Amino acid sequence: MSEKTLAGDFFDAAIGLLRQVRDAEAKNVEAAGTMLAEVIADGGCVWAFGAGHSSLPAQDTVYRAGGLAVMNLLNVPGVTGVDVRPATLGSALERVEGLAAASLDSSPVRSGDLLIVISLSGRNALPVELALNARALGLKVIGLTSVAYAEGTRSRHTTGTFLKDHCDLVIDSRIPVGDAELTAEGIEAPFAPASTVVTSALMQAVVATAAGELARRGIEPPMLRSGNVDGGHDWNARVMEEYADRIFYS
Repeated sequence: MSEKTLAGDFFDAAIGLLRQVRDAEAKNVEAAGTMLAEVIADGGCVWAFGAGHSSLPAQDTVYRAGGLAVMNLLNVPGVTGVDVRPATLGSALERVEGLAAASLDSSPVRSGDLLIVISLSGRNALPVELALNARALGLKVIGLTSVAYAEGTRSRHTTGTFLKDHCDLVIDSRIPVGDAELTAEGIEAPFAPASTVVTSALMQAVVATAAGELARRGIEPPMLRSGNVDGGHDWNARVMEEYADRIFYS
């Protein structure tokens, strides 16, 4: 038997969470993939948004080898990633009411599109208002969040609501409040977050489901190939030209 290590403990925790969402969220993942396929089949665009570290699973689906070419990142300056200085500014901007409406109004989103809002806690003003305003503009909204936060924390939005309360469909990442899987003697704070691993896997599962549903309907899914394999660039150029009116990252 191998020696017990913290690295091994983290892998075990992450694998346990992945198994949990695979089984418990299977119907929601299937429904989300079907929603994506319907929007794509109807000529719409798919957008993904996450603030801070929640932007990583969103970015992982955009211009991605093995991914759908029509996945776009909804950019909200100052919060998409941790590249602002100081990094705490991004967290502060998430709590600013009105930022979501301004960002959507200046973006190329259209009625009939679909927006995936990724927010671990779902408690800040930005994800709540993105969902609210996107639906008002005629978009379908999928929320990818941890429902545990709605049960264990208080909303930071004036309505007292969470992201999950304003979505057409919710996928529960089932990440515990605090997003840290390990504790150990001599380390005062819990550590080893697994939300990125789990949320990225859920996003890729949704995209895979959408691709399969499009194929089932007789529509060739607009998949991208790796640019590091022979013929990949030519393939991608063809796909991106065909779907140019629905691609906003080129």
